[in-house]
Amino acid sequence: SKYRHNLDDVALDQLDHRMISFKDVAGSGKSMITFDQVPIDKAVEYACEDSDITLMLAAKLLPQLKTAEAEKLFYEMEMPLVTVLAQMEMAGVKVDMEHLRALSDEFGLKMAGIEKTIYETAGCEFNINSPKQLGEVLFEKLGLPVQKKTKTGYATDVETLNELGHLHPLPEQVLAYRSIAKLKSTYIDNMPDLVNPATGRIHTSYNQTVTATGRLSSSEPNLQNIPIRTDEGCRIREA
Repeated sequence: SKYRHNLDDVALDQLDHRMISFKDVAGSGKSMITFDQVPIDKAVEYACEDSDITLMLAAKLLPQLKTAEAEKLFYEMEMPLVTVLAQMEMAGVKVDMEHLRALSDEFGLKMAGIEKTIYETAGCEFNINSPKQLGEVLFEKLGLPVQKKTKTGYATDVETLNELGHLHPLPEQVLAYRSIAKLKSTYIDNMPDLVNPATGRIHTSYNQTVTATGRLSSSEPNLQNIPIRTDEGCRIREA
């Protein structure tokens, strides 16, 4: 899609009108005030503009639904879906905390095992999470051919490590370590903090108007991008 669908962006695109921003009325940073402290004349203008512009946009966009022959899609599919998604979000997704705790320990042991292998392969101990130190081991100690440089030293991104994979076992081991570390931090250790204590569930948001293809997307947290092609990803999905 060409822009986000919030009122400010749509007003600018469709009506060439720049909306009064919340920052304009309440300030920002340390000097920011709450809306109840905004002078009434400023608050009225800010609030009324929202209603006024929404009405103007409806007058402009609703006829376009007819022209595009999208009324059936809008009224019979998209609008009823809003209620369904709201119910799904309120219901939330149950999470097996015990399973996640066990996985955290299991993944931690797996990382420790790979770490030991990495140190043996490299012939020294170093901070695997430091691109600078990893670059020095790969390109200075082991003498592997430099693929590209960054401002701070050697590039050690996924593409670079994949390129070097056929020359030495270390890059592949580092990729395996990174993969498990990312899964552990993003989906296992982070997940319990996202559980609503009142419901014991995770209440993600399902976004209806984000993808250009009409698919839903999920955010805060994104529950649709837990890997499924790896054994580790499947184990996380079990939770």
